[in-house]
Amino acid sequence: MIFHTATFDAGDRTRHSRSTGEPNAERAANKPPGRCVASGCCAIVGFLLATESVAAQSTNSALIDDLYVRLLAIGIPLTVLVLAAFAYAAVRFRRADEPTPTPEEPVLEVVWIVATIVVLLFVAASAYPVLATPYLSPDGHYSDGSAGSPPGDEVADVEIDVVAEQWTWQATYEAANVTTRNELVLPADEDVRLVLSSRDVIHSFAAPELGVKRNVYPGEETTIRTLVYEPGEYHAHCTEFCGGGHPEMTATVTVVNRETYDDWLADHEGDTDVTEPPDST
Repeated sequence: MIFHTATFDAGDRTRHSRSTGEPNAERAANKPPGRCVASGCCAIVGFLLATESVAAQSTNSALIDDLYVRLLAIGIPLTVLVLAAFAYAAVRFRRADEPTPTPEEPVLEVVWIVATIVVLLFVAASAYPVLATPYLSPDGHYSDGSAGSPPGDEVADVEIDVVAEQWTWQATYEAANVTTRNELVLPADEDVRLVLSSRDVIHSFAAPELGVKRNVYPGEETTIRTLVYEPGEYHAHCTEFCGGGHPEMTATVTVVNRETYDDWLADHEGDTDVTEPPDST
């Protein structure tokens, strides 16, 4: 008799808890998960809108920045849409005693497949014209058969040979017979082609402010194509570990107007191991 009474009481308590709800269940049901997601979306969008990118200093960085803006234009709405769908699903289909199965929606499946294809085509259409330019793919071949040159322009305004060696950069200006060490002088607003090679191990020339980076291999030439807008001094360094002196393998890229550039070459004609760049101000 006692056993049956206990069983009855336990079952009664179970039914009572289901009808009234336990305190933890009530708190879980009342907690709005969508608010956290919405707050996170607003914070992300606000941060991106409030953060203004640094003005592009070269054609290379301008192309990259423009591509980032295009991808963000479609990436941010998609991110907000996906997070909103998660929030809706968390609220609409939260844990229940008697869950109901979701019916198949063939039309919805077709819609998201087509939408995915459209997004991928947009990304490809935005990225290809940028990545195929000689300023980002200078060693590639183009429809006109040229390699490392814009269509219709086989020769850059200025061509400089840059040789990497543990742990220095040597730049040679063949026209004026000038060689510099850890100094690279470029004219502003002119198309420049750097021909890179290495005397020993693999290096990598990078000037982040100008949006240029290229690996440098022994026994092989690679190129960088750039056009710098603003005169000034820019930092360059090796980004491929090349031995104990790797952190010290840096260089200064000095960009000046054409007149200053020509005067500097004339002043140092025939000199080697030049380490004094012209004044960029």
